[in-house]
Amino acid sequence: MSSLFETFTSAMQSITHQPKRIVIAFSGGVDSRVLLELSSIYQKTFPSIAVIAVHVHHGLSANADEWAQQCSTWCEQLGVSFFIEKVTLDENSGESLEKLARDARYQVLSQYLDDGDFLLTGQHSDDQVETFLLALKRGSGPKGLSSMAQIMPFRNAFIVRPLLAASRTDIEAFAHQKGLSWVEDESNTDLRFDRNFIRHEISPRFQQRWPSFSASVQRSAQLCAEQEQLLDELLAPQFSQAYHLDLSLDITFLENQTTLLRARLIRMWLAKLGFTMPSRTQLQLIWDEVAEAKHDANPKFILNSVEIRRYSGRLYAVKNAKDITNWSQSISLNELISLPDRIGSICLQTDENKFGKLKMDSVGMLSLDVIKDAECLRVIFNPEGLVAHPVGRNHSRKMKKLFQEYNVPSWLRRRTPIVMDGENVVAVLGVFVDQKYQGQDCEVLWSK
Repeated sequence: MSSLFETFTSAMQSITHQPKRIVIAFSGGVDSRVLLELSSIYQKTFPSIAVIAVHVHHGLSANADEWAQQCSTWCEQLGVSFFIEKVTLDENSGESLEKLARDARYQVLSQYLDDGDFLLTGQHSDDQVETFLLALKRGSGPKGLSSMAQIMPFRNAFIVRPLLAASRTDIEAFAHQKGLSWVEDESNTDLRFDRNFIRHEISPRFQQRWPSFSASVQRSAQLCAEQEQLLDELLAPQFSQAYHLDLSLDITFLENQTTLLRARLIRMWLAKLGFTMPSRTQLQLIWDEVAEAKHDANPKFILNSVEIRRYSGRLYAVKNAKDITNWSQSISLNELISLPDRIGSICLQTDENKFGKLKMDSVGMLSLDVIKDAECLRVIFNPEGLVAHPVGRNHSRKMKKLFQEYNVPSWLRRRTPIVMDGENVVAVLGVFVDQKYQGQDCEVLWSK
Protein backbone atom coordinates (compact mmCIF):
# COMPACT_ATOMS: atom_id res chain seq x y z
CA MET A 1 0.00 0.00 0.00
CA SER A 2 2.68 2.46 1.07
CA SER A 3 4.53 2.01 -2.23
CA LEU A 4 1.47 2.75 -4.35
CA PHE A 5 0.48 5.69 -2.17
CA GLU A 6 4.02 7.07 -2.50
CA THR A 7 3.72 6.75 -6.28
CA PHE A 8 0.40 8.57 -6.12
CA THR A 9 1.74 11.32 -3.85
CA SER A 10 4.87 11.82 -5.94
CA ALA A 11 2.78 12.47 -9.04
CA MET A 12 0.39 14.78 -7.21
CA GLN A 13 3.20 16.90 -5.83
CA SER A 14 5.26 17.13 -9.01
CA ILE A 15 3.22 20.21 -9.99
CA THR A 16 4.29 23.42 -8.26
CA HIS A 17 0.84 24.12 -6.82
CA GLN A 18 -1.70 22.03 -4.96
CA PRO A 19 -5.23 22.17 -6.39
CA LYS A 20 -8.30 23.43 -4.61
CA ARG A 21 -10.12 20.42 -5.99
CA ILE A 22 -9.51 16.92 -7.28
CA VAL A 23 -11.95 15.62 -9.90
CA ILE A 24 -11.82 11.83 -10.32
CA ALA A 25 -12.87 10.20 -13.59
CA PHE A 26 -14.68 7.37 -11.82
CA SER A 27 -15.78 4.43 -13.96
CA GLY A 28 -15.86 2.01 -11.04
CA GLY A 29 -13.24 -0.33 -12.54
CA VAL A 30 -10.32 -1.42 -10.40
CA ASP A 31 -8.05 1.43 -11.55
CA SER A 32 -10.46 4.26 -10.74
CA ARG A 33 -11.65 2.42 -7.61
CA VAL A 34 -8.08 2.47 -6.28
CA LEU A 35 -7.74 6.07 -7.43
CA LEU A 36 -10.79 6.97 -5.33
CA GLU A 37 -9.32 5.25 -2.28
CA LEU A 38 -5.90 6.89 -2.67
CA SER A 39 -7.50 10.32 -3.18
CA SER A 40 -9.47 9.87 0.02
CA ILE A 41 -6.28 9.03 1.92
CA TYR A 42 -4.45 11.96 0.30
CA GLN A 43 -7.22 14.36 1.33
CA LYS A 44 -6.64 13.46 4.99
CA THR A 45 -3.14 14.92 4.61
CA PHE A 46 -4.43 17.95 2.68
CA PRO A 47 -7.93 18.60 4.08
CA SER A 48 -8.27 21.91 2.23
CA ILE A 49 -8.49 19.98 -1.08
CA ALA A 50 -12.01 19.03 -2.09
CA VAL A 51 -12.51 15.67 -3.84
CA ILE A 52 -15.37 14.87 -6.21
CA ALA A 53 -16.00 11.88 -8.47
CA VAL A 54 -17.72 12.03 -11.86
CA HIS A 55 -19.18 8.88 -13.42
CA VAL A 56 -19.98 8.98 -17.15
CA HIS A 57 -22.88 6.65 -17.97
CA HIS A 58 -22.48 5.60 -21.62
CA GLY A 59 -25.47 3.26 -21.58
CA LEU A 60 -23.54 0.67 -23.61
CA SER A 61 -23.99 -2.17 -21.11
CA ALA A 62 -27.09 -3.71 -19.57
CA ASN A 63 -25.23 -3.35 -16.26
CA ALA A 64 -24.59 0.40 -16.62
CA ASP A 65 -27.29 1.47 -14.12
CA GLU A 66 -26.02 -1.03 -11.54
CA TRP A 67 -22.44 0.24 -11.97
CA ALA A 68 -23.55 3.83 -11.46
CA GLN A 69 -25.37 2.91 -8.26
CA GLN A 70 -22.35 1.00 -6.96
CA CYS A 71 -20.08 3.97 -7.69
CA SER A 72 -22.45 6.22 -5.78
CA THR A 73 -22.34 3.88 -2.77
CA TRP A 74 -18.53 3.77 -2.67
CA CYS A 75 -18.31 7.57 -2.83
CA GLU A 76 -20.89 7.93 -0.07
CA GLN A 77 -18.89 5.58 2.15
CA LEU A 78 -15.79 7.75 1.73
CA GLY A 79 -17.61 11.07 1.97
CA VAL A 80 -16.76 11.99 -1.63
CA SER A 81 -19.28 14.05 -3.63
CA PHE A 82 -20.58 11.97 -6.54
CA PHE A 83 -21.95 13.14 -9.88
CA ILE A 84 -23.35 11.05 -12.72
CA GLU A 85 -23.64 12.19 -16.33
CA LYS A 86 -25.45 10.24 -19.03
CA VAL A 87 -24.23 10.54 -22.62
CA THR A 88 -25.54 9.23 -25.93
CA LEU A 89 -23.06 8.06 -28.56
CA ASP A 90 -23.68 8.36 -32.29
CA GLU A 91 -22.68 4.85 -33.32
CA ASN A 92 -23.34 5.69 -36.99
CA SER A 93 -20.80 8.52 -37.09
CA GLY A 94 -18.08 6.35 -38.61
CA GLU A 95 -15.80 6.75 -35.60
CA SER A 96 -14.80 3.78 -33.45
CA LEU A 97 -16.88 3.16 -30.37
CA GLU A 98 -13.75 3.50 -28.24
CA LYS A 99 -13.05 6.99 -29.58
CA LEU A 100 -16.68 8.09 -29.30
CA ALA A 101 -16.81 7.00 -25.66
CA ARG A 102 -13.46 8.62 -24.85
CA ASP A 103 -14.37 11.95 -26.50
CA ALA A 104 -17.76 12.02 -24.76
CA ARG A 105 -16.13 11.23 -21.44
CA TYR A 106 -13.61 14.05 -21.62
CA GLN A 107 -16.23 16.48 -22.88
CA VAL A 108 -18.35 15.77 -19.80
CA LEU A 109 -15.41 15.84 -17.39
CA SER A 110 -14.23 19.21 -18.72
CA GLN A 111 -17.50 20.75 -17.58
CA TYR A 112 -16.61 19.99 -13.96
CA LEU A 113 -13.20 21.66 -14.03
CA ASP A 114 -12.35 25.06 -12.60
CA ASP A 115 -9.04 26.88 -12.93
CA GLY A 116 -6.15 24.79 -11.58
CA ASP A 117 -8.20 21.67 -10.76
CA PHE A 118 -6.60 18.23 -11.12
CA LEU A 119 -8.55 15.75 -13.25
CA LEU A 120 -7.36 12.31 -12.11
CA THR A 121 -7.54 9.36 -14.48
CA GLY A 122 -6.49 5.79 -13.66
CA GLN A 123 -4.13 4.81 -16.49
CA HIS A 124 -1.10 2.72 -15.50
CA SER A 125 2.08 1.40 -17.13
CA ASP A 126 0.27 -1.48 -18.90
CA ASP A 127 -2.10 1.08 -20.44
CA GLN A 128 0.95 3.03 -21.58
CA VAL A 129 2.27 -0.02 -23.45
CA GLU A 130 -1.10 -0.46 -25.15
CA THR A 131 -1.24 3.22 -26.13
CA PHE A 132 2.30 3.06 -27.53
CA LEU A 133 1.55 -0.04 -29.61
CA LEU A 134 -1.70 1.46 -30.92
CA ALA A 135 0.22 4.58 -31.99
CA LEU A 136 2.83 2.37 -33.67
CA LYS A 137 0.06 0.49 -35.49
CA ARG A 138 -1.31 3.81 -36.80
CA GLY A 139 2.13 4.87 -38.05
CA SER A 140 2.33 7.80 -35.60
CA GLY A 141 5.35 10.04 -35.30
CA PRO A 142 7.11 11.12 -32.08
CA LYS A 143 4.03 13.01 -30.87
CA GLY A 144 1.85 9.90 -30.94
CA LEU A 145 4.60 7.62 -29.67
CA SER A 146 5.11 9.86 -26.65
CA SER A 147 1.80 8.30 -25.57
CA MET A 148 0.33 9.53 -22.28
CA ALA A 149 1.98 12.18 -20.14
CA GLN A 150 1.76 11.85 -16.37
CA ILE A 151 0.72 15.49 -16.20
CA MET A 152 -0.64 17.64 -19.01
CA PRO A 153 -2.63 20.87 -19.30
CA PHE A 154 -6.31 20.35 -20.08
CA ARG A 155 -8.50 23.38 -20.76
CA ASN A 156 -7.98 25.55 -17.67
CA ALA A 157 -6.89 22.62 -15.48
CA PHE A 158 -4.54 19.62 -15.52
CA ILE A 159 -4.96 15.95 -16.33
CA VAL A 160 -2.94 13.96 -13.80
CA ARG A 161 -2.29 10.22 -14.14
CA PRO A 162 -0.84 9.43 -10.70
CA LEU A 163 -0.71 5.66 -11.33
CA LEU A 164 1.15 5.79 -14.63
CA ALA A 165 4.36 4.47 -13.07
CA ALA A 166 2.52 1.54 -11.44
CA SER A 167 1.51 -1.73 -13.10
CA ARG A 168 -1.90 -3.38 -13.27
CA THR A 169 -0.55 -6.02 -10.88
CA ASP A 170 0.46 -3.32 -8.35
CA ILE A 171 -3.01 -1.77 -8.51
CA GLU A 172 -4.87 -5.05 -8.12
CA ALA A 173 -2.62 -6.04 -5.21
CA PHE A 174 -3.48 -2.78 -3.44
CA ALA A 175 -7.20 -3.34 -4.07
CA HIS A 176 -7.07 -6.86 -2.60
CA GLN A 177 -5.00 -5.70 0.37
CA LYS A 178 -7.57 -3.00 1.18
CA GLY A 179 -10.51 -5.34 0.59
CA LEU A 180 -11.91 -3.18 -2.20
CA SER A 181 -14.55 -4.33 -4.65
CA TRP A 182 -15.02 -2.93 -8.14
CA VAL A 183 -17.08 -3.36 -11.29
CA GLU A 184 -16.00 -5.57 -14.18
CA ASP A 185 -16.92 -4.23 -17.60
CA GLU A 186 -17.61 -7.21 -19.82
CA SER A 187 -16.47 -5.23 -22.87
CA ASN A 188 -12.89 -5.34 -21.53
CA THR A 189 -12.58 -8.91 -22.82
CA ASP A 190 -14.06 -8.17 -26.26
CA LEU A 191 -11.20 -8.74 -28.71
CA ARG A 192 -12.95 -6.76 -31.43
CA PHE A 193 -11.53 -3.67 -29.72
CA ASP A 194 -7.89 -3.07 -30.64
CA ARG A 195 -6.84 -2.15 -27.11
CA ASN A 196 -8.30 -5.36 -25.71
CA PHE A 197 -6.60 -7.41 -28.43
CA ILE A 198 -3.24 -5.91 -27.48
CA ARG A 199 -3.98 -6.33 -23.76
CA HIS A 200 -4.91 -10.01 -23.92
CA GLU A 201 -3.06 -11.33 -26.98
CA ILE A 202 0.04 -9.19 -27.58
CA SER A 203 1.34 -7.59 -24.37
CA PRO A 204 1.51 -10.84 -22.34
CA ARG A 205 3.68 -12.50 -25.01
CA PHE A 206 5.98 -9.48 -25.21
CA GLN A 207 6.23 -9.36 -21.44
CA GLN A 208 6.95 -13.08 -21.24
CA ARG A 209 9.69 -12.87 -23.86
CA TRP A 210 11.14 -9.55 -22.62
CA PRO A 211 10.27 -8.91 -18.93
CA SER A 212 11.62 -5.36 -19.16
CA PHE A 213 9.48 -4.53 -22.22
CA SER A 214 7.11 -2.28 -20.26
CA ALA A 215 9.99 -0.25 -18.85
CA SER A 216 11.53 0.04 -22.32
CA VAL A 217 8.26 1.38 -23.74
CA GLN A 218 8.06 3.92 -20.92
CA ARG A 219 11.60 5.05 -21.73
CA SER A 220 10.91 5.34 -25.48
CA ALA A 221 7.69 7.26 -24.84
CA GLN A 222 9.56 9.64 -22.53
CA LEU A 223 12.32 10.20 -25.10
CA CYS A 224 9.72 10.98 -27.79
CA ALA A 225 7.98 13.38 -25.43
CA GLU A 226 11.27 15.15 -24.68
CA GLN A 227 12.05 15.52 -28.39
CA GLU A 228 8.60 16.98 -28.98
CA GLN A 229 9.04 19.43 -26.13
CA LEU A 230 12.46 20.48 -27.43
CA LEU A 231 11.08 21.04 -30.93
CA ASP A 232 8.24 23.18 -29.56
CA GLU A 233 10.74 25.25 -27.57
CA LEU A 234 12.93 25.82 -30.64
CA LEU A 235 9.94 26.81 -32.77
CA ALA A 236 8.30 29.03 -30.15
CA PRO A 237 9.50 32.30 -31.79
CA GLN A 238 8.02 31.33 -35.18
CA PHE A 239 4.81 30.15 -33.57
CA SER A 240 4.39 33.41 -31.67
CA GLN A 241 4.63 35.32 -34.98
CA ALA A 242 1.90 33.20 -36.56
CA TYR A 243 -0.43 32.97 -33.56
CA HIS A 244 -2.94 35.73 -32.73
CA LEU A 245 -4.78 36.59 -29.53
CA ASP A 246 -8.10 35.58 -31.08
CA LEU A 247 -6.68 32.01 -31.31
CA SER A 248 -6.18 32.18 -35.07
CA LEU A 249 -3.15 31.38 -37.24
CA ASP A 250 -1.75 33.76 -39.84
CA ILE A 251 -1.88 32.24 -43.33
CA THR A 252 0.54 34.75 -44.91
CA PHE A 253 3.19 33.85 -42.36
CA LEU A 254 2.63 30.14 -43.00
CA GLU A 255 2.93 30.59 -46.76
CA ASN A 256 6.49 31.84 -46.32
CA GLN A 257 7.61 28.72 -44.43
CA THR A 258 8.80 25.35 -45.68
CA THR A 259 6.22 22.58 -45.98
CA LEU A 260 7.58 20.76 -42.93
CA LEU A 261 7.72 23.86 -40.75
CA ARG A 262 4.24 24.96 -41.82
CA ALA A 263 2.81 21.55 -40.95
CA ARG A 264 4.51 21.66 -37.56
CA LEU A 265 3.15 25.12 -36.76
CA ILE A 266 -0.39 24.00 -37.60
CA ARG A 267 0.03 20.99 -35.32
CA MET A 268 1.35 23.25 -32.54
CA TRP A 269 -1.67 25.49 -33.02
CA LEU A 270 -4.17 22.64 -32.75
CA ALA A 271 -2.32 21.20 -29.74
CA LYS A 272 -2.42 24.58 -27.97
CA LEU A 273 -6.19 24.69 -28.50
CA GLY A 274 -6.54 21.17 -27.11
CA PHE A 275 -7.74 19.47 -30.29
CA THR A 276 -6.94 16.04 -31.68
CA MET A 277 -3.89 15.92 -33.92
CA PRO A 278 -4.63 15.56 -37.65
CA SER A 279 -3.12 12.87 -39.82
CA ARG A 280 -0.64 13.83 -42.52
CA THR A 281 -3.41 13.63 -45.13
CA GLN A 282 -5.76 15.77 -43.05
CA LEU A 283 -3.00 18.31 -42.52
CA GLN A 284 -2.47 18.62 -46.25
CA LEU A 285 -6.23 18.97 -46.86
CA ILE A 286 -6.42 21.77 -44.27
CA TRP A 287 -3.80 23.67 -46.22
CA ASP A 288 -5.03 22.90 -49.74
CA GLU A 289 -8.80 23.14 -49.19
CA VAL A 290 -8.99 25.87 -46.54
CA ALA A 291 -5.88 28.05 -46.42
CA GLU A 292 -5.32 28.00 -50.19
CA ALA A 293 -8.97 28.10 -51.28
CA LYS A 294 -10.09 30.81 -53.72
CA HIS A 295 -10.26 34.30 -52.27
CA ASP A 296 -14.06 34.56 -52.50
CA ALA A 297 -14.71 31.08 -51.04
CA ASN A 298 -15.93 30.32 -47.52
CA PRO A 299 -14.07 27.03 -46.98
CA LYS A 300 -14.16 24.68 -44.03
CA PHE A 301 -12.68 21.30 -43.16
CA ILE A 302 -14.19 19.00 -40.54
CA LEU A 303 -11.56 17.64 -38.15
CA ASN A 304 -13.39 15.38 -35.72
CA SER A 305 -15.76 17.75 -33.88
CA VAL A 306 -13.95 20.90 -35.03
CA GLU A 307 -14.34 23.00 -38.17
CA ILE A 308 -11.15 24.51 -39.60
CA ARG A 309 -12.23 27.80 -41.18
CA ARG A 310 -10.58 30.73 -42.94
CA TYR A 311 -11.39 34.38 -42.44
CA SER A 312 -9.49 37.55 -43.28
CA GLY A 313 -6.22 35.74 -44.00
CA ARG A 314 -6.26 33.55 -40.90
CA LEU A 315 -7.10 29.98 -39.94
CA TYR A 316 -9.63 29.41 -37.15
CA ALA A 317 -10.60 26.22 -35.32
CA VAL A 318 -14.31 26.40 -34.58
CA LYS A 319 -16.02 23.96 -32.23
CA ASN A 320 -19.49 22.66 -32.92
CA ALA A 321 -21.72 24.93 -30.88
CA LYS A 322 -25.31 25.23 -29.76
CA ASP A 323 -27.61 27.71 -31.45
CA ILE A 324 -28.00 30.52 -28.88
CA THR A 325 -29.54 33.06 -31.26
CA ASN A 326 -32.75 33.37 -29.22
CA TRP A 327 -31.08 33.51 -25.78
CA SER A 328 -31.77 36.70 -23.80
CA GLN A 329 -31.33 37.80 -20.19
CA SER A 330 -31.80 41.08 -18.35
CA ILE A 331 -28.80 42.62 -16.59
CA SER A 332 -28.42 45.26 -13.88
CA LEU A 333 -25.44 47.29 -12.71
CA ASN A 334 -22.83 45.30 -10.73
CA GLU A 335 -24.61 42.04 -11.51
CA LEU A 336 -22.57 39.11 -12.83
CA ILE A 337 -24.51 37.00 -15.31
CA SER A 338 -23.42 33.73 -16.93
CA LEU A 339 -23.63 33.47 -20.69
CA PRO A 340 -24.79 30.26 -22.41
CA ASP A 341 -22.67 27.51 -23.93
CA ARG A 342 -19.51 28.33 -21.95
CA ILE A 343 -19.09 31.76 -23.53
CA GLY A 344 -18.26 33.23 -20.12
CA SER A 345 -19.73 35.85 -17.81
CA ILE A 346 -20.30 39.59 -18.09
CA CYS A 347 -21.09 42.50 -15.81
CA LEU A 348 -21.59 46.26 -16.00
CA GLN A 349 -19.33 47.37 -13.19
CA THR A 350 -19.36 50.62 -11.24
CA ASP A 351 -18.05 49.10 -8.02
CA GLU A 352 -14.42 48.16 -8.72
CA ASN A 353 -14.13 46.00 -5.60
CA LYS A 354 -17.15 43.79 -6.18
CA PHE A 355 -15.59 41.50 -8.79
CA GLY A 356 -11.95 42.41 -8.23
CA LYS A 357 -10.80 38.80 -7.79
CA LEU A 358 -12.42 37.53 -10.97
CA LYS A 359 -10.30 37.41 -14.12
CA MET A 360 -12.34 39.63 -16.42
CA ASP A 361 -11.29 41.71 -19.41
CA SER A 362 -12.51 45.27 -19.89
CA VAL A 363 -14.27 45.57 -23.25
CA GLY A 364 -15.74 49.06 -23.05
CA MET A 365 -16.66 52.11 -20.94
CA LEU A 366 -20.18 53.52 -20.62
CA SER A 367 -21.83 56.65 -19.27
CA LEU A 368 -23.39 55.89 -15.91
CA ASP A 369 -25.95 58.68 -16.28
CA VAL A 370 -27.26 57.25 -19.55
CA ILE A 371 -27.25 53.68 -18.23
CA LYS A 372 -29.25 54.66 -15.13
CA ASP A 373 -31.93 56.06 -17.42
CA ALA A 374 -32.02 52.88 -19.52
CA GLU A 375 -35.50 51.37 -19.72
CA CYS A 376 -34.51 47.68 -19.96
CA LEU A 377 -30.92 46.45 -20.11
CA ARG A 378 -30.50 42.94 -21.46
CA VAL A 379 -27.95 40.74 -23.22
CA ILE A 380 -28.78 39.05 -26.53
CA PHE A 381 -26.95 37.26 -29.37
CA ASN A 382 -29.22 37.94 -32.36
CA PRO A 383 -27.95 40.89 -34.46
CA GLU A 384 -30.77 40.58 -37.01
CA GLY A 385 -32.20 43.99 -37.94
CA LEU A 386 -30.08 45.94 -35.43
CA VAL A 387 -28.46 49.30 -36.21
CA ALA A 388 -25.68 50.95 -34.21
CA HIS A 389 -23.41 54.00 -34.23
CA PRO A 390 -19.98 52.97 -32.89
CA VAL A 391 -17.75 55.50 -31.14
CA GLY A 392 -15.47 57.13 -33.72
CA ARG A 393 -17.81 56.54 -36.67
CA ASN A 394 -19.67 59.31 -38.53
CA HIS A 395 -22.86 57.36 -39.20
CA SER A 396 -25.05 54.55 -37.99
CA ARG A 397 -24.86 51.28 -39.88
CA LYS A 398 -26.61 47.94 -39.89
CA MET A 399 -25.01 45.35 -37.63
CA LYS A 400 -24.31 43.05 -40.57
CA LYS A 401 -22.12 45.72 -42.18
CA LEU A 402 -20.43 46.59 -38.88
CA PHE A 403 -19.47 42.97 -38.25
CA GLN A 404 -17.86 42.89 -41.69
CA GLU A 405 -16.02 46.17 -41.12
CA TYR A 406 -14.74 45.06 -37.71
CA ASN A 407 -13.61 41.71 -39.15
CA VAL A 408 -15.82 39.56 -36.94
CA PRO A 409 -15.86 36.04 -38.47
CA SER A 410 -19.25 34.87 -39.71
CA TRP A 411 -19.48 32.01 -37.17
CA LEU A 412 -18.99 34.42 -34.26
CA ARG A 413 -21.65 36.94 -35.27
CA ARG A 414 -24.37 35.09 -33.36
CA ARG A 415 -22.08 34.16 -30.48
CA THR A 416 -20.90 37.68 -29.61
CA PRO A 417 -22.81 39.22 -26.67
CA ILE A 418 -24.79 42.38 -27.43
CA VAL A 419 -25.92 44.64 -24.58
CA MET A 420 -29.26 46.26 -25.38
CA ASP A 421 -31.23 49.18 -23.92
CA GLY A 422 -34.73 48.44 -25.11
CA GLU A 423 -34.29 48.38 -28.89
CA ASN A 424 -30.99 50.30 -28.85
CA VAL A 425 -27.53 48.74 -29.03
CA VAL A 426 -25.39 49.75 -26.04
CA ALA A 427 -22.27 47.70 -26.81
CA VAL A 428 -21.12 44.68 -28.78
CA LEU A 429 -18.66 42.99 -26.46
CA GLY A 430 -15.11 42.98 -27.75
CA VAL A 431 -16.12 45.02 -30.81
CA PHE A 432 -17.47 48.51 -30.01
CA VAL A 433 -19.53 50.76 -27.73
CA ASP A 434 -22.36 52.80 -29.22
CA GLN A 435 -21.67 56.55 -29.33
CA LYS A 436 -24.83 57.41 -27.35
CA TYR A 437 -23.65 55.32 -24.38
CA GLN A 438 -19.99 56.35 -24.35
CA GLY A 439 -18.61 57.35 -20.95
CA GLN A 440 -15.94 56.73 -18.33
CA ASP A 441 -17.75 55.62 -15.19
CA CYS A 442 -19.28 52.20 -15.99
CA GLU A 443 -17.01 49.41 -17.21
CA VAL A 444 -18.20 46.50 -19.35
CA LEU A 445 -16.35 43.36 -18.25
CA TRP A 446 -16.28 39.98 -19.97
CA SER A 447 -14.77 36.82 -18.54
CA LYS A 448 -14.33 34.39 -21.45
